Amino acid sequence: MIREIKTEDITKAVTDLCIKAGRELPEDVYEALKKGQAAETSELAADILGQLIENAELAKSEGLPICQDTGLLVVFAEMGRDVHLDGDIYEAINEGVRQGYEQAYLRKSVCDPFTRANTGDNTPAVVHLKMVEGDRLKLTVVPKGGGSENMSRVFMLRPADGWPGIREKIIETAVSAGPNPCPPTIIGVGIGGTFERAAILAKESLLRPVGQPNPDPDLAAKEKEVLDALVASGLGPQALGGRTFTLAVHIYKLPCHIASLPVAVNVQCHAARHKEIVL
Repeated sequence: MIREIKTEDITKAVTDLCIKAGRELPEDVYEALKKGQAAETSELAADILGQLIENAELAKSEGLPICQDTGLLVVFAEMGRDVHLDGDIYEAINEGVRQGYEQAYLRKSVCDPFTRANTGDNTPAVVHLKMVEGDRLKLTVVPKGGGSENMSRVFMLRPADGWPGIREKIIETAVSAGPNPCPPTIIGVGIGGTFERAAILAKESLLRPVGQPNPDPDLAAKEKEVLDALVASGLGPQALGGRTFTLAVHIYKLPCHIASLPVAVNVQCHAARHKEIVL
């Protein structure tokens, strides 16, 4: 049975998601910050985490942005094959971004790469559209800040580099970022596919709730191995010392070409903002 979804409903949903994502830290990230604070042995690190927790609480209660960098909006859209739209989904999403960023007084951060002229409304959004079974449309918005995105990397490794080479690049990327992505970070890793697919996979991995185990036992063990190394770095929150330099490491993988080993590391800041809705 075909389900009709109006583009005006998509626009309204994206508007609401932009506002909520800009103001409300996801509960899993909030709890991870509190857990990190409780486990800290450094007084300074515990105080920094306490300030981040207080900031998140004030943003939610006062209806204010969590961070001044309100991000370039990335949208993951999963559209059922039995959904029919009465218009253009990309236009509907971008209109939702315009309205959401205007209504919530969120900073417009999108500009021309050469002239640096601001587009004025935080569009266009980056939209990843996937066709799935069913008659629903799932929208997940991810406002991605520049400080963390700038620290992200893609590597085309040799197949012979294997897991040791992958692990080295993940740790190198996270540690060399230092304070720039406002740690504690979440490190999303995409392995396999192609140059561009690995990068998207890494960003998709950031949507998995912090603390939720990887369903693949081998990847779960590799995540713990990298996380333990980043904790042992002693860089801590804001890279000022302590245990809580990284809240989680999320690794996803796909098959790749026999001659390739693509690895993408997408760094996310402590304000790991995302919201979703199913229409």
